[in-house]
Amino acid sequence: MTGWLPSPVEELFGPEATAEESYDVLTVDVPAAAWTTALETARTTLSCTYFDWLSAVDEPGTGFLVSAHVVALAPVRRLLVRTTVPHEAPVLASAVDVYAGAAWHERETHEMFGVTFEGHPGLVPLLLPENFEGHPLRKDFVLAARVAKAWPGAKEPGESEHGGPKRRQMLPPGVPDPNEWGPLKGQLPPAPSRPARGAGRAAAGGERPARRTRTAGEGSASQAGAAGAAGAAEAAEAGAAESAAPARPARRSRSVSQGSASQRAAAAPEPTPAPEGAAEPEAAQPPAPSGSDAPWHHARPTFDEAKQPEPGQPEPGRPEPGRPEPEQPEPIQNPDNGGRTGGTE
Repeated sequence: MTGWLPSPVEELFGPEATAEESYDVLTVDVPAAAWTTALETARTTLSCTYFDWLSAVDEPGTGFLVSAHVVALAPVRRLLVRTTVPHEAPVLASAVDVYAGAAWHERETHEMFGVTFEGHPGLVPLLLPENFEGHPLRKDFVLAARVAKAWPGAKEPGESEHGGPKRRQMLPPGVPDPNEWGPLKGQLPPAPSRPARGAGRAAAGGERPARRTRTAGEGSASQAGAAGAAGAAEAAEAGAAESAAPARPARRSRSVSQGSASQRAAAAPEPTPAPEGAAEPEAAQPPAPSGSDAPWHHARPTFDEAKQPEPGQPEPGRPEPGRPEPEQPEPIQNPDNGGRTGGTE
């Protein structure tokens, strides 16, 4: 058994029926003669009382694939019943007697695909006007509007004023050749055939000479000629400049540790050893480098340290010993201000 069918598909829908399940939808294919019988079985035996939709698909070389989707509500089970009718005689029995809601679905399928449902109460147009000709959803339906009006979008090469060669025109699906269908049928000249490759050289006569082989560094013939003339002129100018200018001395080589000339000139000389017992002189600040290319060679502190006073000299801000401190003037009392110092209130 397939899917949720209670019995084999052959016992329920006939010996020619087939079934498969995909994406929770059980699909059963039956012959056109058993179309209404299969729908009755789905309604009565499988309890598919809810009719969802009915439509068709144009399968080139096979026919019209008519499908009906019905559902069982308790529990929810989906069933798709399909059958095929040929393009030459698209006739099928109506399902209105089994599912009344299929009436307007069959009307739409009839006007879009041309399938005739026998026993339908009224196959009148549903969406298209009464004077409309043809069935729009068929694969062989001709888009008549594209015959009278050009296909929208950019023009093909050769159709505008730029004068470029015209390539073979590609017609979109459904657009016929205007020389075979439409108001200009048989009045247009046949499209010119595209000449084969190499036909122009054969008509001109003579074979094409063998191509000269050269490397990528040589360049083309025009590039080689221009490069030779430019090279000769540059060589002549270089020779004249060398003869006129004096010889330049060879450049002195030095290592990285030696630094540049400005760094070596600014470097302090090595100090000579002082005799024993002599007082050590104050360390002199190294001179600032003349160049800023290597400031790390002469590092200096951000803040200068305060100099300590020599022994025997007083610290700044303190009076010398044995010297009297200067007398401070006494504040003047104001009798009008209650004996307090300062001005009047």
